[in-house]
Amino acid sequence: MERIALRDLMSGLQSDHERGESPGKRLCQACVELIGVSGAGIMIMDDEGNGTSLGVSDDVSGAIEDLQFTFGEGPGIDAHTLGRPVLGPRLDELDQAQWPTFAPAAVRAGVLAAFSFPLRVGAIRLGALDLYHGRPGDLVATQLSEGIAMADLVTGAVITVQEGAGAGDLADEMDNPGDLRTEVHQASGMVSGQLNVSIDAALVRLRAYAYAEGRSINEVAREVVTRQLRFE
Repeated sequence: MERIALRDLMSGLQSDHERGESPGKRLCQACVELIGVSGAGIMIMDDEGNGTSLGVSDDVSGAIEDLQFTFGEGPGIDAHTLGRPVLGPRLDELDQAQWPTFAPAAVRAGVLAAFSFPLRVGAIRLGALDLYHGRPGDLVATQLSEGIAMADLVTGAVITVQEGAGAGDLADEMDNPGDLRTEVHQASGMVSGQLNVSIDAALVRLRAYAYAEGRSINEVAREVVTRQLRFE
């Protein structure tokens, strides 16, 4: 990465931290500019698969992040689970057994390649950095190394932001009010009670309903929480 650009990024992140602002948008835009991809997103996840978005570079990337969470599959989820980079250079030619619902939906949204890098410190998994491209093809060696370096930088930023938060809580800068993942968790609990099933099974039902209706899981969760939708 260019030394001046990296220095400017670090200065900007420090300013964000001092103002109590999320570093997500700045980090994602830096990925686009420094690595040379079309878009980027940062997923924060726990070991149970609950997630939130720290930030995205643009609306298309935001939509692709939503697809991963709605379908429960995709490169970011796999990178978080496996603890290694997951590369999808040809989503239009991908083996359908890998991401059977995510890949076609991403291609329809205009993303033909996706590359994800885990955010982790030792055995502690924090989520994934997702890079997207509007054309198919592998990352070159320098882009791959830059993706790994940026994932390390994002991990450091997440840890810095979380330092002031209580145990088990998200820092204010991480708790994105525009991201309705909290409602998804709440809706899963409500559906669990309505159907007398486990939380995991309820989340599967939410995802299946969202997929069948062609909607995001966020929209469906909001209707459940506001009691506009009930599962029988």
